[in-house]
Amino acid sequence: MLNLVQSQKQTLKISPAQIQLLNFLQLNTLELEQHIKNELEENPLLEEGNEESDDNFGDDFNTPTKAEDRTQDYMDWDEFKDDDMPDYRTRINNYSDDDTNYTPLVVEAVTWRQELKEQFHLLPLNERQQILADFVIDSLTDEGYLNYTAEALADDVSFTSGIFVEETEVKEIVEILRKMDPAGLGARDLQDCLLLQLERRSDKEAELATLIIKKYFDELAARNYEKLMRACGISSEELKEVIALIASLNPQPVMGSQIDSFVIKDNIVPDYIVRVDGDLIEVELNNRRIPPLRVNKSYAQEVGGTRAANTYVNSKLNAANWLIDAIQQRENTMLKSMRAIVKLQEEYFRTGDVRKLRPMVLRDVAERIQMDVSTVSRVTSGKYAQTPFGVIHLKDLFTEGIVTQSGEEVSNRQIQLALVELVSQEDKQSPLNDFQLAEMLSEKGYSVARRTVAKYREQMDIPTASLRRIL
Repeated sequence: MLNLVQSQKQTLKISPAQIQLLNFLQLNTLELEQHIKNELEENPLLEEGNEESDDNFGDDFNTPTKAEDRTQDYMDWDEFKDDDMPDYRTRINNYSDDDTNYTPLVVEAVTWRQELKEQFHLLPLNERQQILADFVIDSLTDEGYLNYTAEALADDVSFTSGIFVEETEVKEIVEILRKMDPAGLGARDLQDCLLLQLERRSDKEAELATLIIKKYFDELAARNYEKLMRACGISSEELKEVIALIASLNPQPVMGSQIDSFVIKDNIVPDYIVRVDGDLIEVELNNRRIPPLRVNKSYAQEVGGTRAANTYVNSKLNAANWLIDAIQQRENTMLKSMRAIVKLQEEYFRTGDVRKLRPMVLRDVAERIQMDVSTVSRVTSGKYAQTPFGVIHLKDLFTEGIVTQSGEEVSNRQIQLALVELVSQEDKQSPLNDFQLAEMLSEKGYSVARRTVAKYREQMDIPTASLRRIL
């Protein structure tokens, strides 16, 4: 038997348009620029320009021209009809060399893989070996390491090329590769890479470094210098020379510009611009890359007619109006949030001193502008601001607060700076561990636990005490 039960409950439903607007707030300047370009290509009713220019646009083309104006261009024809001066004379006299636009030259870059293949092609190898050499070079990582065994390479090249290849054939090519420049090509790991570089040296320090890397690589990585001196029977001065030699070796066979994969370094385009002028701090959006948008109403009137055309025009018209409104709402929300951040961190923006940062979380900004925390997170995540002291990441401004022994609340960034100062002043032969660092911070008034010190140390990429130790 079915029972009908009526109940009342409160739910929160977000419309698709609201979800789209929230995602729109998260776009940075470059992403918004690309989004607008895509919309301009897909929506024929959307175009660049201000709405105010529509009135003048029609006047320029629709206003009839008087007959006197049309014939004005030809009134002085008799004055110039007998002028036989060639055009190039006037062009030379009226234009300078600076007005010439030159097309920049396109430089062809040769990658290190191509150079390696050319080296192999100069060797007395047959066609089969050339195919194997090209395959092995393409199997190297961007750093020049070879992570595959000869057996696996033989199976892969047999499958792709349709020829049966023995494992010994691949090993011969790999051995030739390991003797080429730069030293370390074809290495299996870091230990093998260092040994390949040391093989090309014949001095005493290289022999001792080879012994240490072969037999005591783990002790070297852990900086257990006493065990290394006992095992090798050497003094601390000799060990210093060997460690200096090992430190001069390349950890990667191919480094820097030799990498053939195009690494695109995104130039940071700030989303906000903060200017300090005396007692006044101004905040504005970096909208120089964002073009003004408007709706092409004349196109909408021309296309309209049939039912299908009206449906299409209405959908594109709604999308264009939504985008224009969304951009305006995004600008208002971002400005309101950034002004609140500047107000909360006024001392920092005036001085640029990190120690002036106040403890601040997203909720502090959300309460000040009366918006949701998620909205503030979207307009600050992945956003940068241009300030008088450089470009800063907005997420770096949000820090937790810690109460000192004097009762003052300070930012954790201030404690991190104090930690960096302690590490920089420590005795490198006997570095401070996390317990000692926590005690010294406590003497400065910062009561933090050892695990907090370890967390801050990892965030700032400071190695442990054993790895900071030197002879």
